Amino acid sequence: MARVLIADDEDSMRSLVARAIAMDGHDTVTAADGAEALDILTEDARAFDLLLTDIKMPIMDGIALALAAARDFPDLVILLMTGFADQRERASGLNAIVHDVVTKPFSVADIRAAVTGALAAGGAHAAYGDQ
Repeated sequence: MARVLIADDEDSMRSLVARAIAMDGHDTVTAADGAEALDILTEDARAFDLLLTDIKMPIMDGIALALAAARDFPDLVILLMTGFADQRERASGLNAIVHDVVTKPFSVADIRAAVTGALAAGGAHAAYGDQ
């Protein structure tokens, strides 16, 4: 299955998303902000298939993280999350690098479907794993 990096500054949201995605057999790694997520992407020798990041976070927000990740890891599928309409509008200019923006609050089924769709759109290797 896929390796998914989840970046969200809310502990409860990070845990919920990680548990939901793990239900589909995906390997999850979590980060508390964009800077930590970028460090993980850079330092982890095993590639990630999907970056799932909140937009509004301290230190480095999800938009800055998405831009850096798209530049440094062009095969990485990026999915954003936000509970703020103005943040969703900020992401609208990122259509070339971001698969979609998931609006909070969402159900476990919603986030699982969003991840499945993003991985499928990212290519068969991400959806089915080449391991």
